[in-house]
Amino acid sequence: MKRSGLFLLTFVSLFGYAQQDSSISTIDFVEILDNNTKEAHFYYQNNWKVLREMALEKGYIHSFQVLQTPFSEEAPFHMMLITTYANQEQYDTREDHFRELIKEYGALKLLNEKKPNAFRKTIFGKDGVRRWD
Repeated sequence: MKRSGLFLLTFVSLFGYAQQDSSISTIDFVEILDNNTKEAHFYYQNNWKVLREMALEKGYIHSFQVLQTPFSEEAPFHMMLITTYANQEQYDTREDHFRELIKEYGALKLLNEKKPNAFRKTIFGKDGVRRWD
C-alpha cells in the first residue's frame, strides 16, 4: 500500500509539473481593412512587435511570431499574431505585464495618423496549450 501511495504521489507531482510547464500560445487572426496594408504593417512592426521584444527581454513571454497568409473566403484574415508564454504563470500575468510595457513605451506609433480600427480588425483569437513535442 505504501508503494502505491508513493507512486501516486510521484505521478501527481510529475503530472502537476508537466501541466505547469506547458507552454500556452495566443493567436489573433487579423484582417487588414480597405487595402491599408502599409498602415497595418507599420502598426504591427512599430507597436506590437516592439512590445513583444520588450516582453521577451523581461522574461514575460517565451516567443512571438507574425505570419502573413493569403486572404480567402474560407480564411478571411491576412495575418496571424502569435504570442507564446512559457507557462501558466506568464500567461496569467500577461495583462499586467503588457500594461506596464505600454506605459513604458508610450503613445502608439501610427502611419498617416490612422487609428487601428480604421485599418485592421481582429476576426477572432484563440488560446492553445502545447501538449505534444
